[in-house]
Amino acid sequence: MNVAIIGGGAAGFFAAIAAKENFPDAKVTIYEKSQKLLSKVKISGGGRCNVTNGCTDIKELALAYPRGGKKLRKAFGKFNTLHTMEWFESRGIPLVIQDDNCVFPVSQDSQSIIDCFFLETKRLGINIEIGCGVKTLLPKNQQWKMDFINSSTESEIVDKIIIATGGSPKRSGLEWLENMGHQIEEPVPSLFTFNMPNEPVKELMGIVIEDVSVNIQGTQLKSSGPLLITHWGMSGPAILKLSAFGARTLSEKKYGFNLQVNWVHIQNSELVADELRNICEEHANKKLSNYRPYALKERLWIYLIEKCEFTKEITWSQIGKKGINKLMNILTNDVYEVKGKTTFKEEFVTCGGISLDNINFKTMQSNICPNIYFAGELLDIDGITGGYNFQAAWTTAFIAGKLK
Repeated sequence: MNVAIIGGGAAGFFAAIAAKENFPDAKVTIYEKSQKLLSKVKISGGGRCNVTNGCTDIKELALAYPRGGKKLRKAFGKFNTLHTMEWFESRGIPLVIQDDNCVFPVSQDSQSIIDCFFLETKRLGINIEIGCGVKTLLPKNQQWKMDFINSSTESEIVDKIIIATGGSPKRSGLEWLENMGHQIEEPVPSLFTFNMPNEPVKELMGIVIEDVSVNIQGTQLKSSGPLLITHWGMSGPAILKLSAFGARTLSEKKYGFNLQVNWVHIQNSELVADELRNICEEHANKKLSNYRPYALKERLWIYLIEKCEFTKEITWSQIGKKGINKLMNILTNDVYEVKGKTTFKEEFVTCGGISLDNINFKTMQSNICPNIYFAGELLDIDGITGGYNFQAAWTTAFIAGKLK
């Protein structure tokens, strides 16, 4: 049996290894159009490679995918985060689960993962062809004829093909698959930070607020978690999660919208007002700037009281009912104008790709083209952090590698 893997990234290597382990006598070849293999693995997680997530509850794990979660839930029964950790550790790559549940190699170096893949492909006798892009796939009896671009090999006849070319930021990159009859969900960016060119909050860059809630005005989109103020706007898990779940909506808005921030993550604003009234009674003579409710960061608190047009010298006893309402409102319903987004350079994640309706998730085989399988981010699947995206790649590649 001759098996072709199109794409030399995370899903491609994992699928190739799975296919060769399942069919030791098969000829398995990875075809990569560029000169670089595993380039996204190299830069992921700031060069440390967030290989998966520590979540072991499959139901909870599936909720981390704005698109594809329901389909993945069944797939995780075959290969989930525990299987991933066991897979790498059994191959000599010890892993560590961080407090935020992100899983990294103990080496804190993505090269460990890359070296592991190269060792496995060498051990198993998997062929790798770089600079070998696929131009067309044509059915030939029960097989497929592959024609290549810029390759000394003009064409190849194969029995099975696993396509793992990664996410495409533009629809044009998926047209060859659309021409084969596959439905394409429009690709748009996911996992991005919010630019706030007109907001002075950027002066607080570097501050992390551990537990906020955020939502997009005029939508049902909301999120919570740590928020990071940057020199261009806002980032951190709360914002990235919001961008992932709102990927399509925010694209339609052309990345112009208002973000509401609840700095204290308390939904009942009257509870916040009660807390402020208590402070007014118990710390009446203290300056507003010297007593911070909810242990807010000093620079943030000063910024917020100045935004309410209070001086630093005013005392808690002097703010009155109107002042309490002002502070309550800014703590629970602060509003910022977002104009644009920033993605993480090569670490882009896309929402969109091959429609999941075109795939049999029991096998990852195309419902349109027999003996063609899909794995990884090329599918309309994306998670709320890199570790979830890698897990989807491992899971879909593992199943595709069974070649059923």
